[in-house]
Amino acid sequence: MKEQSSTSTQKIHLPNKDLVGLKRSEEQKEVTTEKTKLPKPTGWRMLVLPFRMDEKTKGGLILGDETIDRQQVASQCGNVIAMGDSCYKDKERYPNGPWCAVGDWVVFARYAGSRIEIEGGEVRLLNEDEILATVQDPTDILHKY
Repeated sequence: MKEQSSTSTQKIHLPNKDLVGLKRSEEQKEVTTEKTKLPKPTGWRMLVLPFRMDEKTKGGLILGDETIDRQQVASQCGNVIAMGDSCYKDKERYPNGPWCAVGDWVVFARYAGSRIEIEGGEVRLLNEDEILATVQDPTDILHKY
């Protein structure tokens, strides 16, 4: 099989060879990338991956998984992964254009949006108007839980 990056949207097909333990109909199943497993926001919503702190503090302490998970849930900063097709399209509400774009680090209210658990953490679905600010570097924001 070909090696594939996590940002690619192409699908990998299993080989057409006889595989032990697989029936002929199961051979053509498609294996999808991690990105295709994420929910696709609809309308004016956007998918945001909350900032995840380092496992090690500046002083060298190694933080536990529970502490890191709590911080991610309480995070008010995240990276925009995807936007719905109607995001920032209303010219009356957003005469100066979009407040953010895919790939931007944004700040939002602590309890904003819907939390969705995924393998490895959680993502949030936010409405377009729940974005409070954009930041260049998420580490500039003090992250406490």
